[in-house]
Amino acid sequence: MSIFSRLADIINSNLTALLDKAEDPQKMVRLIIQEMEDELVKERSNLARFLANQKEIGRQVSRHQERVAEWQGKAELALTKGREDLARAALIEKSKQAELADALSREQQAVDSGIEKLGEEIRQLEAKLEDARARQKAMAIRSEAASSRLNVQSQVARGDSQAVVSKFERMERRIDEMEARADLGLSDKALAQQFAELEADDQISRELEAMRQKLGQHNPAPKQGE
Repeated sequence: MSIFSRLADIINSNLTALLDKAEDPQKMVRLIIQEMEDELVKERSNLARFLANQKEIGRQVSRHQERVAEWQGKAELALTKGREDLARAALIEKSKQAELADALSREQQAVDSGIEKLGEEIRQLEAKLEDARARQKAMAIRSEAASSRLNVQSQVARGDSQAVVSKFERMERRIDEMEARADLGLSDKALAQQFAELEADDQISRELEAMRQKLGQHNPAPKQGE
C-alpha cells in the first residue's frame, strides 16, 4: 500500500509525526516526496480536464440560450401570421431548450466549484511538497554532519589521537637534536679559538725574542713561581 492513497491524505497528513515514527526518516521523506509528485501530476491533469469540460459546457449553454431566443422569435412570427398552432409548438421547443440550458448551467456551477476546490487542494499539496523538500535538504545536511562526527570519534577510538601525540614527540626529538648540534658547534668553535690564541701568543713571543737579540738584550730571568 502506498504511503498516501488519496490527495486528501497527503494534504491532511502531519509530516513531522510521520518522520518521528519512521525508522529511516530520509527514506521515508523520499517516498513521501515521490508520492506527492505523482499525486500532483495526476491532479494537475484532472484540473486541465475539468477546465476543458468547463469551456465545453459553457459553449453548450450558449448554444441552447441562442435556440431559446430563436424559438421565441419563431413563436412571435407565427402568432403575427395567425398561426397560433405553430406559435404554440415554437414555445414548446423554446421551453425544452431553456430546460437544457438551465440543467447545463447547474452542471457548469458544479464544475466551477469542483475546479476551485481542486485548485485549492493542489496549492496545499504544492506547499506540502515544498516543505518536504526543505526537510529533505535539512536532513541531508544533518546526516552529513553526523557522519563527520562519527568518523572523528571512530578515528579517536582507533588510536589516531596517539598517532598525533607520537608526531609531536618526534618533532620534539628533532628539536632536541638540532639544539645538541648547535651546542656541539659552539664547543668546536671555542676550542679552535683557544688554539688560535696560543698560536698568536707564540708568534708574539718569537717577535719579542727577535727584538731582544737585535737590541742585545737577554731573556729576563723567569719570575719565581713561573
